[in-house]
Amino acid sequence: MGSSSEIDPRAPEPPYRQIAAVLERELRAGTPGPGKAVPSEKALTERFGVARNTARSALAVLRDKGLIFTVPGRGSYVAEPASEDERQDDAPKA
Repeated sequence: MGSSSEIDPRAPEPPYRQIAAVLERELRAGTPGPGKAVPSEKALTERFGVARNTARSALAVLRDKGLIFTVPGRGSYVAEPASEDERQDDAPKA
């Protein structure tokens, strides 16, 4: 897997957002696929060399975007991609 070199602690973007961006790219590439577990907070702390709260914040960004969902006590999983109709429903109205 990756390493802490995937984030730049000196970048203007906070580490949790950098991690979320890395994970979002992986999810959009289909890794892991819909319904599959995403890495745990512990796995993310080891992969990126960050604190658990940073990993938790990165997962929250993905959850807020609808890319993952979390089952309390079980973990986080990849959400099914939104259909074209659902994406249009979310679009701002003119």
